[in-house]
Amino acid sequence: MLYMDKIISSKDNKIYKELVKLNQKKYRDEMGKYLVEGENLLFEAIRYGHLIDKVILREDAAFTYDMKTATYKLSHNLFSQVAGTKTSQGVMAVIKKKVTGISDFGRLCDAKDNLVVLDRLQDPGNIGTVIRTAEGAGYRGVICIRGTADVYSPKVVRAAAGTLFRVPILYISSTDELFELVKKLNKKLTVSILEGDYKYYNANLKEGVVLVIGNEGNGCSAEIVEAADCRVTIPMAGELESLNAAVAAGILMYEAVRQ
Repeated sequence: MLYMDKIISSKDNKIYKELVKLNQKKYRDEMGKYLVEGENLLFEAIRYGHLIDKVILREDAAFTYDMKTATYKLSHNLFSQVAGTKTSQGVMAVIKKKVTGISDFGRLCDAKDNLVVLDRLQDPGNIGTVIRTAEGAGYRGVICIRGTADVYSPKVVRAAAGTLFRVPILYISSTDELFELVKKLNKKLTVSILEGDYKYYNANLKEGVVLVIGNEGNGCSAEIVEAADCRVTIPMAGELESLNAAVAAGILMYEAVRQ
């Protein structure tokens, strides 16, 4: 393990400053890096071939694994200011983003694979939960349309519980780019709306589906709804009009398992 001997205790230290910056999307994008917290996420990142830039330990952390990468110790005070959890294990790592391009994405998916699209989702908990559920339901990839909150934010990383290391994430800039990709992959663009053509359990959602999960407040964009090959509805009892985005996504994605 490549230790820095001295415990970092100054806010002027460049390592600490970098960690603070990585809590902001602007700097995650500029550096091409993000933070993960906890031993499990660190080991999952290594297991699935993600590059570890550096390991950060709280000064009292009981961590003895030989990471073969630069490892730094922070004072308890500085570590707590960077950490996103109150009951931290005292272990963080800076991970280099693994960029997936459209050609890579297409190569990773075959005709029967299902994909989920995040259309301007904003809540980190929802985003992380949708990504995690997608893996559980057998979906093979996640597409984020511009305007969706950053999947590499600490809250999303925690909510996704390691799925970010195993499921390819593709960022696209527009709905037109989405439509081109759906056509290229020969898949069925599917949305959930209040008055769809089918109740979701009567639609064929087993394979070849590109399922769009819309913004928490406004739903899917009008362009996507109009272009959709399949519009489904989740029936509601009582006075409810809709479900939480992550809950609705789970119902729809797991329909592939049921069918």
